[in-house]
Amino acid sequence: MSHAYAESLSVRNLLSSDSSLSQYFSEQFASLTPMKVIIALLMGLLVGLLVAFTYKKCYKGVLYSPNFSLTLIMLTLVTTPVVMCIKSDISLSMGMVGALSIVRFRTAVKEPLDTAYMFWALTMGILLGAELYVVAVAVALGIAVILFALTFVKFRTPNTYLLVVHYDQEVEQDIERLLKTSVRARHLRSKTVTRNSAEMTVEVRLDRPHELVSNVLNVDGVYDATLVSCQSDAGM
Repeated sequence: MSHAYAESLSVRNLLSSDSSLSQYFSEQFASLTPMKVIIALLMGLLVGLLVAFTYKKCYKGVLYSPNFSLTLIMLTLVTTPVVMCIKSDISLSMGMVGALSIVRFRTAVKEPLDTAYMFWALTMGILLGAELYVVAVAVALGIAVILFALTFVKFRTPNTYLLVVHYDQEVEQDIERLLKTSVRARHLRSKTVTRNSAEMTVEVRLDRPHELVSNVLNVDGVYDATLVSCQSDAGM
């Protein structure tokens, strides 16, 4: 009798355990089914690949980093399920905001445009996590088209250079007259005077840099002239 009672008790415990597990999984997937997760991750992969492809084709820096492209894909994929989990739970979303507020990224972003790509990937993950698939695809394609258009449009370059001249102080007026007639705009950056000679650095804008160096060297009293290409910060 006791053996039969023990068996019935174990069966009831097992059924109760199965019922608890079934209730647990049903609660977990009440608003988030496995199919929704799979679809969201597939969409995140496709959109992340589009972001990474756009970054690769529009990159104008010195050294392209494939790891950063992979990071863009991962940002989209990771953000998508996170938003799916917290969008219907206010307490969980507040806890996630608090957790993210203490996270510090110690990797320095060298290119300012790379930060924009990271925000682009995060935004795509948020839209996909909210199950706004059509909006996410439309936004991703629109931004990609705009970036391709802006990248391949030939903007007018400022043709800005730094002219460094080492000369006798007596011929400074001759150099000033030459620069006035040879360059479109000029701005004195620095000037150093010693007992025997002088040196000045002038920011200039011109179309034919080689001719300017030759003309400056032809001035009597000029020892040497150096022309360095630069990006103007003064908006000359």
